[in-house]
Amino acid sequence: MSVFYSNFARHAHGEGLKGHSTHYCAGCGHGVVHRDLAEVIEELGLQDTAILVSPVGCAVFAHYYFNVGNTQAAHGRAPAVAIGHKLAHPASTVICYQGDGDLASIGLAETISTAQMGLPLTVIFINNAIYGMTGGQLAPTSLMGQKTATSPDGRNASMGQPLKMAELIASLDGPVYVERVALYDARQRVKARKAIRKAITLQQEGRGYAFVEILSECPTHLKLSPTDAEKWVKEKMEPVYPLGVKKDLTVEPWFKPAPPSFEPAKILGYCGAEPAAGSPAVAVWPFHLGKRDISLKFAGAGGDGAQTAALLLTRAAIEQGFDATNIPSYGPESRGGTSYADVHVAAGEVLNPAAPEPDVLVAFNAPSLAKFAASVPEGGLIIYDSTVIPAPGELPAGRRVLALPLTKLASDLGRPMVKNVVALGALHAAVEMLPAAALLATLRHVLKDRPAVLPLNEAAFAAGLQAVNPFAVV
Repeated sequence: MSVFYSNFARHAHGEGLKGHSTHYCAGCGHGVVHRDLAEVIEELGLQDTAILVSPVGCAVFAHYYFNVGNTQAAHGRAPAVAIGHKLAHPASTVICYQGDGDLASIGLAETISTAQMGLPLTVIFINNAIYGMTGGQLAPTSLMGQKTATSPDGRNASMGQPLKMAELIASLDGPVYVERVALYDARQRVKARKAIRKAITLQQEGRGYAFVEILSECPTHLKLSPTDAEKWVKEKMEPVYPLGVKKDLTVEPWFKPAPPSFEPAKILGYCGAEPAAGSPAVAVWPFHLGKRDISLKFAGAGGDGAQTAALLLTRAAIEQGFDATNIPSYGPESRGGTSYADVHVAAGEVLNPAAPEPDVLVAFNAPSLAKFAASVPEGGLIIYDSTVIPAPGELPAGRRVLALPLTKLASDLGRPMVKNVVALGALHAAVEMLPAAALLATLRHVLKDRPAVLPLNEAAFAAGLQAVNPFAVV
């Protein structure tokens, strides 16, 4: 089976002549590199294990062409995505396919840090000396004197010198193989194909990080014919970016990690924690909730404890044997504004840790309630602190709303700061997602080195529980 799809669905739904055409301009080097990359993947028998990461840039639609595992990454973030794929699936062959505006500009920090890690990854770097996709702006690799949309008089010294990525990557300790090749004639294209094959083979064998820079033509923004563009690369680009191997180390295969574990004890151990005592061996999902994945958002000002409440709930869920994720997001304000954390608890696997439409919102301050209340879908639950939000304004209809004096309940216990634990008690009473005993076991375990504050936190949990269900007993 060909590594290319038989029809490219991006155009005309894959029908007719357009169903066999890419979006690249005539004479663009991407098509040549795509062909070579596909052939190498097929020759090495890697189609079922290859993962192509293509971020924003001219190659953004590569997933329409390559019949392999595909991931789209945000601009410049392909290396970070590639690390995730490689560590989650060590036997996969992960290939970052990036342009110069992406890799050498917005993604430079990710590129360097990933290269220095030295994980077996393959990076194909297309250097055409221009921001090709977004209008032909000056790129980090544009030549001195080169006229672009943002350097109409030509690049000058005040804009900095062209960035030589192959030499920069080769100077790091992590990479094992770095080469710069070109496409301007048949001989160079043969060398480029060999370099791609070697870079992928080094990864396949578990030897290390490989980086192939390819000088490529962009006739459209050079305003040249394909033939003249090839000549320009040879006569103008190559003197600035000399071809050849920049680094080639002989390294024994070393990357043979075991697949990641999803055992609760090991997951908690990664962050220096250990599970609370008494966790059940087999988790029982709360089927009364009607969903196999529950998303929650805890939001408040800095110091409200939203992040801590989210972490406690996530840990308790993991200790119960569920898959659970927590993503914190901190606002710029040290106080005021909104700081939030997204939490997912799933019976199986959490597929998306973000919670843009949370089933449950717990809001500790007015800005958080105003910002996120409308994102709760119909049938969802909104809990907010009526002590600090006495007039919440109009809230979306069709949601269950609990206005609870979280801060007052905590203050009545002597410590306003435990309002987040009050909120956890209220959340349990309202949703009953996890057993109260499990939440308290996690709380006691987290506070095992601070026994003096444990009674206060237990009382806070009970206060929240009884604010929703006066007959509840902890």
